[in-house]
Amino acid sequence: MKIGYVRVSKEEQNEQLQIDALKKYGCEKIYQEKVSGALKHRPEFERLKDILRKDDELVVWDIDRLGRTTLELIMFVDELNQKGVLFKSLSQSLIDTTTETGEFVFKLFALLAEHERKRLIRRTKAGQEAARARGRMGGRPKGLSPHYQDIAPMVVDAYKQQRSIRDIMKAFKIPSTATVYKILAESNVAFQVYHKNHL
Repeated sequence: MKIGYVRVSKEEQNEQLQIDALKKYGCEKIYQEKVSGALKHRPEFERLKDILRKDDELVVWDIDRLGRTTLELIMFVDELNQKGVLFKSLSQSLIDTTTETGEFVFKLFALLAEHERKRLIRRTKAGQEAARARGRMGGRPKGLSPHYQDIAPMVVDAYKQQRSIRDIMKAFKIPSTATVYKILAESNVAFQVYHKNHL
């Protein structure tokens, strides 16, 4: 199925241009919302991600409709690749995984995503070591498996750096948001900071 996504900010009024282009391309379903790309919570975008299945094709007018930052865009495209979802931007001819050139670009996104995951882990490890050297790192949190006890300080550091829950899950290969929350809770991170916008 070809599925389109349209986003305009509240100041923009050009959603019809995007909708017309997506319909002309053959999109059978279009998710649209009027919300700033700077906001973390985009309800229609979340619904779209939930329904995408292998061999679906996600289509956008322009790639900037998807990501707030280059990092988030890279991570999202890599997520599509892992799910077997095709991706096409109507404004950028190279962003089209239905072609060989586009498939190469997709693989490049995957390499960049893996690089970013490794970079995040290196940075949080460095922060953990620096904090321990200053005597600010306590013992490992109780109530977690040994593996999660080991990575808990890095997860907390990443969260305090305002990384999204999804990015943290991918970087540390944590299977669920509930586990991330448990790690944060056992590490005495204030519960009130949990909010759907951090997902």
